[in-house]
Amino acid sequence: MVIVGAGFTGLWTAYYLAEADPGLRILVLEAEVAGFGASGRNGGWCSALFPASPDRLARLPGSSREGALAQHRAMCATVDEVGAVAAAEGIDAHYAKGGTIVLARSGTEWQRAREEVAEARACGRGDDHLRLLDATEATGVLAATRVRGATYTPDCAVVQPARLVRGLAEAAERRGVRIHEHTPVRAVEQGRAVTEHGTARAGTVIRATEGYTASLAGLRRALAPVYSLIVATEPLPPEVWEQIGLARRETFADHRHLVIYGQRTADDRLVFGGRGAPYHFGSRTAPGFDRDERVFAALRHTLRDLFPVLSDARFTHAWGGALGVARDWMASVGWDPRTGLGWAGGYVGDGVSTTNLAGRTLRDLVLGRDTELTRLPWVGHRSRGWEPEPLRWLGMNAGLRAMTFADAEERRTGRQSLTARLMSPLLGG
Repeated sequence: MVIVGAGFTGLWTAYYLAEADPGLRILVLEAEVAGFGASGRNGGWCSALFPASPDRLARLPGSSREGALAQHRAMCATVDEVGAVAAAEGIDAHYAKGGTIVLARSGTEWQRAREEVAEARACGRGDDHLRLLDATEATGVLAATRVRGATYTPDCAVVQPARLVRGLAEAAERRGVRIHEHTPVRAVEQGRAVTEHGTARAGTVIRATEGYTASLAGLRRALAPVYSLIVATEPLPPEVWEQIGLARRETFADHRHLVIYGQRTADDRLVFGGRGAPYHFGSRTAPGFDRDERVFAALRHTLRDLFPVLSDARFTHAWGGALGVARDWMASVGWDPRTGLGWAGGYVGDGVSTTNLAGRTLRDLVLGRDTELTRLPWVGHRSRGWEPEPLRWLGMNAGLRAMTFADAEERRTGRQSLTARLMSPLLGG
């Protein structure tokens, strides 16, 4: 068996297959080093978030409301599964399950927070999965500025992603998996993966390339690489954390339209990231795209607006990476027994946990098992391709600017953004 990509998807798949059938010969091919992509340099949220809403999952062919609920239950269980494997394998990934708080810092954000909780109740999710916090409760967890309230879910853990992915690679190798780094794959075809150094042949070939999928022959329009950038402070002293909060290392965000995310690390840094970097023509990825000083400056400004106590804090690190987005913003996993070709990806930034679910699902599919995982609604879903250039470049960057404009629109008008409502169908809403 050949797996293309030694990020979380490829490594979890290899790990679970080797565990289930020690006799399998599994080869993982990686263009750089294990964890080089988004798996090793993300914001460290191991959450139950899935990029598609329950309503969209329920509307998929063959799915239902119960199917959408099953997907959510599987995602919640996955958060614990990642922690359990890390503990069992001795991977010191700084795992801590403190949940997620999403602040509402304006009237429109507070309205969206209430609507989100109402939608969760309509889907059968109770306070044990998502609840509304008033301003006092919210600031007791995270004392940001201008807090009106928040939503809170316990279904999220923080990890140090580079530690987790490298530890997972070692755990897979201990089970007999071979990982060949610095081996770029140019094409994934039935029965083979074509590399710069030769062709690896196998009855089963799994594509696990996420934000780098466009580099494979014939897959330029399958997943669009979108860059997410991150900054990190120096370790902050206890008196600063007393003013900020996050005592249980909760992850945090707010209800603005342009995505932001943060966490408190095990060594007391504040790590904070978000969208804002442009999509690059032709779905190109390059090392230089990991850095955008304009976006880094905006992230530092946003963080200091949230927490003025950081006005004099030093920011010691900044980085970024590409994540994969399908045209319908729907993550998917599948395996075709006729061709032996499998895939997983399109996580839209929610991949730390979803990759684990993908790995266990691919295990069951490849081994011919009919399980609860193989019956989840995302299994076998096929997203249509992105538009050809220059339409893809125009649409992706217009969407990015629209979300920035939508937040400014709401600050100016005090009403829900018309721009965001118009763009929602194009962004997976």
